[in-house]
Amino acid sequence: MGRIWATAEDLGRNRARVLSLYRQILQGLNSPELRLGFSARLAKKAELRAMFWVGSDERSLHDIADLIDVVEYSLFFFRK
Repeated sequence: MGRIWATAEDLGRNRARVLSLYRQILQGLNSPELRLGFSARLAKKAELRAMFWVGSDERSLHDIADLIDVVEYSLFFFRK
């Protein structure tokens, strides 16, 4: 299966959506309903930051779509 590379327009179009999803997950991690200690909360934030940092280097439309799908799936569990 070939890869379809993202153009600068594609990356710009997805930027706002990805930042919004990132902020929503951070808000979910800061929620008092989530029973995590301070160190566990910091560890989860570091994992989230690493996931988005690695995802920011992606230039394939398929990989960007996969990142967005994973984040939306994670948000589903936060809201549940």
